[in-house]
Amino acid sequence: MDDIKVIDLDETDSTNRFLREYRGDEGRRMTVAVAEYQTSGRGQGTNSWESERGKNLTFSVKICPKGVPANRQFVLLEAMALAVRDVLSAYTDGITIKWPNDIYWHDRKISGTLSECTINKGVVRDCIIGTGINVNQMKFVSDAPNPVSLRQITGRETSVKEVLGKVTMRFAELLGRIDAGDYDTIHDEYKTALYRRNGSFRYRDAEGEFCGEIETVEPDGHLVLRKESGEVRRYAFKEVEFLL
Repeated sequence: MDDIKVIDLDETDSTNRFLREYRGDEGRRMTVAVAEYQTSGRGQGTNSWESERGKNLTFSVKICPKGVPANRQFVLLEAMALAVRDVLSAYTDGITIKWPNDIYWHDRKISGTLSECTINKGVVRDCIIGTGINVNQMKFVSDAPNPVSLRQITGRETSVKEVLGKVTMRFAELLGRIDAGDYDTIHDEYKTALYRRNGSFRYRDAEGEFCGEIETVEPDGHLVLRKESGEVRRYAFKEVEFLL
C-alpha cells in the first residue's frame, strides 16, 4: 500500500532513531519501521524497554499530520494509545490507557509509547511515535515491576505481524480524523479509556504520597488530580507516580 510503507529490520538500536535518520522513500500516510530486535529500546525518560528477540512488537511510525498546532500535539500520542487499546481489546478485556502513554491490562503493563515531534512555525511538521507491545514473551527478567504479555493473558501465541497490521490500520483511521480537525472527540475517547478513570487511588508527587482521583487530562497532556483534601493539582509527564 502506497499510503503506508513498512520497513522490516532484523536488528536496530532504536526504530525511532532509524526513522529519524531514514532518507529513503516514505509512505504518503505513514512510514513504519518494525524490528525483530531492538538493542536500545527506550521508554519515557531513562526507562528502557525489555523485549525478547522475535517475541514482541517493537515499531515506530513517522507521520506528517496536517496543521496540528504545537499545543495540541498530545492528540497524536492519544491516537496511538487508542489504536493499541482498541486492537488489544479485541483479544482480551481489561485493557486501559495509563496516562500518558502506557497500555495496561488491569494493573500490569503490556505496552508503552514514546513520541518525538518536530515543530515548525507553531505546528507539528512531523512526528515519530515509537511503540512496544508485549505479544508472545513468557518471561521478563528486567526490574520492571509489572510487565505482562498477550500470550500470558490469553494462553496462546498471536502473530506479531497481525497485531502490527491492525494497529497501523487503526492508527491511520484516527490520523485521518486528526487531519480533519477532530481533536476533541479523540481526546474524549482517550479520557474515557483511562486507567483509574473512576475512584480514589494512591499517587506520589514531589511532596510525598497521597490519595486522589483523576479530574481530567487537559488537551495539552497535563494530568489533573483532585487530592482527598480537595486540592486540585496539575502534572506534566514524570511529575507524578501511580502507586500500584
